[in-house]
Amino acid sequence: MAYHKADAKAMLDDRGYAGKLIRGQNPATLLERAVLDRITDSMYFKEQCFGLNAATLCDRAADLQHIGGTYGTTGKPTPFLCLIFKMLQLVPNDDVILEMLNQPALALADAEEDEDETTETDQSKLGYFKYLRALAAFYIRLAWQPKDIYQTLEPLLADHRKLKRRARENYALTYMDQFIDDLLTKDRVCATSLWKMPTRVALEDLGELEPYESALGDELDEIDRESQNGHDDGEVSENGGDQRDRESGSGGPIGSPKSDGSDGSVRG
Repeated sequence: MAYHKADAKAMLDDRGYAGKLIRGQNPATLLERAVLDRITDSMYFKEQCFGLNAATLCDRAADLQHIGGTYGTTGKPTPFLCLIFKMLQLVPNDDVILEMLNQPALALADAEEDEDETTETDQSKLGYFKYLRALAAFYIRLAWQPKDIYQTLEPLLADHRKLKRRARENYALTYMDQFIDDLLTKDRVCATSLWKMPTRVALEDLGELEPYESALGDELDEIDRESQNGHDDGEVSENGGDQRDRESGSGGPIGSPKSDGSDGSVRG
């Protein structure tokens, strides 16, 4: 008779592995082996992650209180990291991940009253469960292709909500856009070494991505125009001063003696 075991170490053995693959490799290898051993030995993973599927995992993720990798002197894995490993076990469909990332803010009833605001997609009104969104974003960075990673995560840079991050000895405050920027630019996040993906500039040169348009593009253009106008006004003022000096017959500063050959002294 077969029994289910709350032990995922069998997945760490590549010999005869026949499960789902990510970029042609065992998903478990996307995390460091030392971290994997701590995850599979943790009580949270054995008790709270056993028997989860893509739907029930969302319930666990909605209860998260912080992000982070490992903490304490022994390097215990956070629930956030345990759920990441469980997602690597399940390898959910892309549609499921996108729904986790951009779940509508159904609990925000006041959002329906703001009829005068723009109807365009507002990232601040999506992903009501922010730690569920952070979990999905981290999984996307680990499992998806570079082009899809940039196209999916860059819109989240407009999400400025606060996140609590558990460090080794304490808690720290960060923001969703900072977390997303770390996923796109850094090589190590949440005690996990991220695989090296091509830079955005390289993908733009290959024609896979359009040039990036910053959300602050209009404001930056306005600042440039104001700076240029101020520079032009300075040139006009300087030229006007030179013209007045020439009309007064003096090329020197105001108050200097005229160059008429006299030294301005009184002779006795």
